[in-house]
Amino acid sequence: MHDLPEGQGKKMSSLNRDRLRQEAIANALTEFIEDLKLVDVVDFIAFIRTDQHGNIEELINTSSELYFKEGCLRYSMAAQAEVEWETTPRICLDLEFFNKGVWIYFTAVLAWPDNAVNVSYVEVPEAAGNKDKETELLLEALKDARLR
Repeated sequence: MHDLPEGQGKKMSSLNRDRLRQEAIANALTEFIEDLKLVDVVDFIAFIRTDQHGNIEELINTSSELYFKEGCLRYSMAAQAEVEWETTPRICLDLEFFNKGVWIYFTAVLAWPDNAVNVSYVEVPEAAGNKDKETELLLEALKDARLR
């Protein structure tokens, strides 16, 4: 996981801070997303199209328990299957991360050849609007939530 750069008294630029956050979130979720891709895409499509959100939630819980503390990742009960004749399928799952007072709302995109994590919102109430403190607490929460 990422640690804050040396000299914590220095302020990070907004671009560096955003890049650090994005990398930390993506790195924390990589193995989890790869594990989700072991599920047959047809099953995801069927569950999404027939609104079987309980089944999707169970798949998310099963995959997340290998990498994260219990309750840190959860399904937000929204998903989308993008299936077109001329492209490979894409499965979009709305998820929430919560640990140590840090909320991250994001969409995990399962696709080939590359996956993606689209962060919608990050909430860190303890930081009181201080962006450097938000980043520090976010990195700490991600690191603490991981089992390995």
